[in-house]
Amino acid sequence: MAIDLQQLLSRANSRVLDLERLRQLGVVCREGDFFPAVHYPPITMYAPMTDDELFAGYTMPADGRLDVYAHIPFCRQRCTFCHYPLKLGANQAEEKDRYLAALATELDIYMSMLGIDRIPARSILVGGGTPTYLTLEQQRRFFDLMAARIDMSTCRQYTFDVDPNTLLETEGRERLRMMKDYGVDRLTIGVQSLDDQTLRLMNRHHSAAQAIAAIEATHQAGMTVDIEFIFGFPGQTIEGWARMVEQACQLGVEEIQLYRLKIDAYGDYQGPVKQLIEKHPEQLPTIPQVIIMKQVAIDILAAYGYTENLRRVFSKEYRHHSRYAHNQCCRLLDQIGVGLTAFSSLRDRFALNTQYFDEYYRLIASGHLPINRGIIRSPEEQMRWAIVLPLKNRSARKSDFRRATGMALEQQFRAKITKLQAAGLVVEDDERLALTELGAFFADEVAQQFQHPNYMAYPPHHYDQGPLHPMQDCHP
Repeated sequence: MAIDLQQLLSRANSRVLDLERLRQLGVVCREGDFFPAVHYPPITMYAPMTDDELFAGYTMPADGRLDVYAHIPFCRQRCTFCHYPLKLGANQAEEKDRYLAALATELDIYMSMLGIDRIPARSILVGGGTPTYLTLEQQRRFFDLMAARIDMSTCRQYTFDVDPNTLLETEGRERLRMMKDYGVDRLTIGVQSLDDQTLRLMNRHHSAAQAIAAIEATHQAGMTVDIEFIFGFPGQTIEGWARMVEQACQLGVEEIQLYRLKIDAYGDYQGPVKQLIEKHPEQLPTIPQVIIMKQVAIDILAAYGYTENLRRVFSKEYRHHSRYAHNQCCRLLDQIGVGLTAFSSLRDRFALNTQYFDEYYRLIASGHLPINRGIIRSPEEQMRWAIVLPLKNRSARKSDFRRATGMALEQQFRAKITKLQAAGLVVEDDERLALTELGAFFADEVAQQFQHPNYMAYPPHHYDQGPLHPMQDCHP
């Protein structure tokens, strides 16, 4: 299949007109970097919290299960776009051993605080960093410590985030066999680009050819493949991006994720990308070009049979989507996270682990979870959370909203929802509040309409004074 780029550009250019209209309405800010609605409140805006505060009055979910995230903060080198704390370089063997021991103890503390002997998992996601940037012996040690503490009989999906190079050659093949033996059935491979020049600017340590070889090796090992790409990166062109997306669609992967470049930090570390842009601002695609890139990619993916089953995540079949993301962001189910900067989302509360290695080890050694920030949401903030995350990622089910808040969505945020409907951004029926095609394209900004003014990413004067300015109709 050969794409007609001119035809795609004609449709994509209409999104630039949509961007201007939404700016005039006050939905999209005039100033400031793109800010993704990943958590609510945003992850950089939490007050101090302890593990005792997190678990005060908490009981296990009705179904007795939890989704589990584990974080491995080690990498060979820092990617230009990365906004998270890491330990870098090859000479980290002792540090990794120390970290794995702390991770096991952290899981033990969780089980003690929850009053359970093992953690019954709905799904498991292992991220980083590079979770496979371990020796084979350390990798097995990680799998063993997880298996000893987590009940896998209830787990519907076990996903690993990986870099391509860790799956290649003799060691990579052995790592894939080990993953398969321990129940891993889905890999998210950080391809990021299929252009070698862009990969060098990203400071990636693999080539496009190696990424493709890693995809083939994973399929040969019998696992589902999800691959990630970043758009809006310095040096990218619309034409080159379109060719790359089409190439990706021809690789036979089950799922493809698209990430818009985030320049300012939304994690605990300011990535080097900001310095790169300050040195070469002329290389950064303009916002209209980034908007065109996104629409072109959506249309190419659709032409190859990929459907957006989760926001910015496109699958060949519904069953291939991330169960972890679906459970945590769409169904609002309870989830615990272990490791540096990992988070736990438990019904009406959220806690974030420390971003400092020394504090991580110190708190665990003292018998405490390494939590240093979080929130117990008020009833109003619970309502906002129960709209922002599911609406952004798929749709806000009214039954889930009532379960999470004890309230009826039909009686909340009526003025805001009416205006969003009039703008063509949301639709509502008896079952759910959902984004339209236009709303889904600008999903982050539309979802942020339900955030409290205290948690907005940008100050009010960055927005036009339109009917959907974030400060208008901002209360339930």
